[in-house]
Amino acid sequence: MPASALVVLAAGSGSRVGAVADGTPVNKVLLPLAGLPVLAHSVLVALSVPDVVRVVVVARPGEEQAVGAALAPHLGDREVALVTGGATRHASEEAALRVLRPAVAAGEVEVVAIHDGARPLVDRELVERLLAAAAEHGGAVPVVPAPPLVHLDGAVAAGGLGTVQTPQAFRAGALLAAYAEAGPQGFEGTDTASCVERYAGPDVRIAAVGSTARNLKVTFPEDVALAEALLRSPGGRPDDR
Repeated sequence: MPASALVVLAAGSGSRVGAVADGTPVNKVLLPLAGLPVLAHSVLVALSVPDVVRVVVVARPGEEQAVGAALAPHLGDREVALVTGGATRHASEEAALRVLRPAVAAGEVEVVAIHDGARPLVDRELVERLLAAAAEHGGAVPVVPAPPLVHLDGAVAAGGLGTVQTPQAFRAGALLAAYAEAGPQGFEGTDTASCVERYAGPDVRIAAVGSTARNLKVTFPEDVALAEALLRSPGGRPDDR
């Protein structure tokens, strides 16, 4: 597999989880989950992938110290770069890409994957498949088939729909070029793939890589309990962390 970097976004507010400590809202990625902060699960999986040579964590402004303190006890002698994010997801992605640009220019990083820190159940095997597919096709996103939709009249809609998750992986040069072009035009996509799809050239095809609903996103309080149950189930934490 190509030498890769993995960006973990932790700059969102997580307000829908509603976590509060001493009267202050707590970012959901810092909540405890099976003995680790939510964010640490994704970071440790990234560090376990042999071909991931750089890991970048993007923190919300003002939370850099809290994020660093949450991760430090679990890293050992391994290193991650901590970057301050922006007001939007796109701005936070740009902040991470600026840090990675020299390594990409030097040929040290060939593929970049961007992942939501609020998806703590991602596994190493999925990351590896996405990196390999991105190297081959130009881009890759994990997709879970959506269940059939039922209309109010009882009719069942046609299949073929899917839900896109993260990590989303891309050839590093094409990803940087897309974001460089998007900036002056003021474009901000809903996810990484939307920006690459809009600005990357014809040599980049975004492949769909099969995933499962287990790669859930912690959004509501009940998601934390579900993720905990899945992690504590037999085979729930398959990666060597």
